[in-house]
Amino acid sequence: MTGYNTILKIRRLEERCSNLGFMLCHVKYRLETELGDMVALKPKDIDSLPIYSRDAELFVGTLEELEYWLRGIEWSRQYDEMLKVSNSKKREDKEQLVRNRRLFAILKNEKVKEVDA
Repeated sequence: MTGYNTILKIRRLEERCSNLGFMLCHVKYRLETELGDMVALKPKDIDSLPIYSRDAELFVGTLEELEYWLRGIEWSRQYDEMLKVSNSKKREDKEQLVRNRRLFAILKNEKVKEVDA
């Protein structure tokens, strides 16, 4: 049986994931392992993380591994901001550029071209 602290931990993880553009979900290809319950992360919605397919599992692992992985993502974003390499505004602008290119390609009935970095 799951205790309330575990429920709160999962809710906090879901909120952190959502803030980064992910949604917590069931693993598509269930792995039987001794590590415990496995979870996966996918892009949250059609506007989040536009360079990834909507069904792409960007992370698969246990809740504990997820906490470490999320901390790494958060750290890298903070580090980029300290170096002034990137920030939230630049990231959002680039993501909108990808969305606009895809929409334009759809309107022109063309195949979507890969993203230029």
